[in-house]
Amino acid sequence: MSSTKLTIGIVGLPNVGKSTLFNALTKKGVPMENYPFCTIDPSVGVVAVPDERLEKLNEFSRSKKKIPAVIEFVDIAGLVKGASEGEGLGNKFLSHIREVDAIAEVVRVFDDPDIIKTGNTPEDDIAIVNLELVLADLENVTKRLSGRTAKKGEMEQPRERERLEEAKKILEEGKLVGLEYKDLQLLTAKPILYVFNRNAGASNLAARPPNEKDAFVCVNSRIEQELSEFEGDEKETFRREMMGDPPTSLGTNDGINDLIRESYKMLGLISYFTTGEDETRAWTIKRGSTAPEAGAIIHTDFRDKFIRAEVVSYDYLMKAGSYAKARELGLVRTEGKEYIVQDGDIIEFKI
Repeated sequence: MSSTKLTIGIVGLPNVGKSTLFNALTKKGVPMENYPFCTIDPSVGVVAVPDERLEKLNEFSRSKKKIPAVIEFVDIAGLVKGASEGEGLGNKFLSHIREVDAIAEVVRVFDDPDIIKTGNTPEDDIAIVNLELVLADLENVTKRLSGRTAKKGEMEQPRERERLEEAKKILEEGKLVGLEYKDLQLLTAKPILYVFNRNAGASNLAARPPNEKDAFVCVNSRIEQELSEFEGDEKETFRREMMGDPPTSLGTNDGINDLIRESYKMLGLISYFTTGEDETRAWTIKRGSTAPEAGAIIHTDFRDKFIRAEVVSYDYLMKAGSYAKARELGLVRTEGKEYIVQDGDIIEFKI
């Protein structure tokens, strides 16, 4: 079996609510036996991606078991100013962050006189964290350009040197290099989701990510940790009582679910489903995957011995009401090796 394992590192300055947020996330943990690739490291939380389609498909098929898509969140050692020069747990922080696929940067947007803060504004906090990433990358790029990190007899390829020179200029301006330099394995080329941690019991500060296109969510980590003990209607009742906020344009005001969904989206992931009496399951693939590539997530035979796939979209199946009706209406399609799987496809692979 092949699995898509993607991890998001939770980072932030001291006292921004990073660990509280991680604890709230891990309450949404899932049974590890269904995910052989997952770690049991206590600093890693494997959480389910909320998806109403999975719930409805499970009811539709009356499955004995349902298995959601998951993402790993890593609680990375705290960052302090000077981390790029080894301050605090700087070296540990940087080594851990190199291993994740994306970054959830927790930013404190509440003012509480009882809690020490590093910067004066949320923008200050973002600037401190991002500068440490920039400085670490600048050191990395400088070493690579000087040949100090190359193995004996091995030098950077001409095109790579050109890319490194471009990246160096951007970093020297104190800027993140962005996703277009992902091939260079730089910290500042990782996708960043800004997590604005507000507080119902303190004055909240206006905050925006550095650029308009940057992804962000708003959470109240303390309340989310308390609410993580509850489910369903009871949870929503307590949420309204504790937060006193109506649903926002960012979602249902379930900050944790918004965070998980945005993380999934930011990583360029989609879900397709398999469903039947035994099991309904959401499978995670990269957007743009072909049918054989998607099948390999279940078993390599579905890639290597692929003949065809029977596909129906979730919406069409729900409208039809049954597989028989969907077939009668011509909604179940036969697709070949070139088919690009769409989010929400329900697939049966033929080998």
